[in-house]
Amino acid sequence: MLDRNFNNLYIALDSLGANRLRSFLTALGIIFGVGAVIAMLAIGRGAQAEILDQMKLVGVNNIVIKPKAEDKKDDEQQQKESDDKSGGGNGKAAATKARFSKGLSIADAESIRRIIPTVAVISPEMIQEQDVIYGSKSSKLKIVGVEPAFFDINNIKIGAGDVFNQRQRIAGEGVCIIGSDVKRKFFISEDPIGKTIKCGAQWLKIIGVTEEKTISKATKDNLGIRDYNLDIYIPIQTSLIRYKNPSLYLGAGENAFFNNNDQQPGNQIFHQLDQLVIQVHESESLSESATIISRMLRRRHNDVLDFEITIPEQLLKQQQKTKDVFNIVLSAIAGISLLVGGIGIMNIMLASVLERTREIGIRMALGAQKKDIVMQFLFEAVLISLSGGIIGVILGVSGAYLVDKLADIHTIVSGISIFISFVLASAVGLIFGISPARKAAHKNPIECLRHD
Repeated sequence: MLDRNFNNLYIALDSLGANRLRSFLTALGIIFGVGAVIAMLAIGRGAQAEILDQMKLVGVNNIVIKPKAEDKKDDEQQQKESDDKSGGGNGKAAATKARFSKGLSIADAESIRRIIPTVAVISPEMIQEQDVIYGSKSSKLKIVGVEPAFFDINNIKIGAGDVFNQRQRIAGEGVCIIGSDVKRKFFISEDPIGKTIKCGAQWLKIIGVTEEKTISKATKDNLGIRDYNLDIYIPIQTSLIRYKNPSLYLGAGENAFFNNNDQQPGNQIFHQLDQLVIQVHESESLSESATIISRMLRRRHNDVLDFEITIPEQLLKQQQKTKDVFNIVLSAIAGISLLVGGIGIMNIMLASVLERTREIGIRMALGAQKKDIVMQFLFEAVLISLSGGIIGVILGVSGAYLVDKLADIHTIVSGISIFISFVLASAVGLIFGISPARKAAHKNPIECLRHD
């Protein structure tokens, strides 16, 4: 039995070898179909991995608030709303008053923390670029004023040293935690802990180093995330005292950080924030919390929309939906290619059966059974599909690599995707090869021998 199958396989290989060009053209549909399957699975897995990585970066249940410059249209809209509410008399005055909003402040953060019960953690940030110098090395880097909650919300681990303690935070001491790339840039072969580094006009003592956090270019572009490895982190009180406005801070005393009465006449909000990240207890309350926070901030900012609120998790889900649609389209293309390839195999095999009618008759006359004829033509169909599958895998892997490098779309080619592609190719050859094989096996040997 095994010998007969090997003999049928040999005859099938010999037949395909004698018609190489036709066999290759027959396999084209399978080649493109399998290549599309490989590319689809690679892009799908890459997108899934990227979404998961982005979720880890932005954190779960987060709301991000950033200040923005109010444009002319916003100002005109607010004046119109004020005119509608006041009958036209006080609209201009209200709009003029609105221009005095100072943007996001520590007081805003404290009010959100105190008033909104769905908020679990809140992390204000102050960001400024400064010339950083250590020894003979210098570079322009971001100095980020943060609270300890910043590291938890953004899943940033401290690789060496410690986070800021309470005394350092309240007193605004000149201490800092540097990113892993900052360590590599300034401290190649020495331990940075305890060293002093000059950031702008201030000398800061290094008390910690963060672990490296990998962020893809696509993630930075899509979510507007900066490279945390290149930042230097200081207590937010240190940022207020030493970088933002020291004279105003010294004049206000300790109330500068904790002052929540910024709506009183004559009170100036000078502790401006560059970003405010809020983490809520439950993801179900994300949208509702964002709406409440927006209303609250508009009241505090004299009805000026000088901030923008984004929910990264919802943006990522929307991205995932878009990529799912893309994968569905690619799957349809792959399915159509495999179907066309299968139909092509069946048509060519039917034509081959007609051409080789006399050969079939001779084999039957020499003792070949119907199942031998069936196996011969099935072997041919499956071999065409498998050879097309091999070329398709090479094409798909190469295409996925080029997409990853040239289009900056993350792709992951796995062993399971290659296995699935081979199974699909074999199945197509087997399914679409059955009809020609059965037709060849049911021919009358005498009529076959009479065929010219």
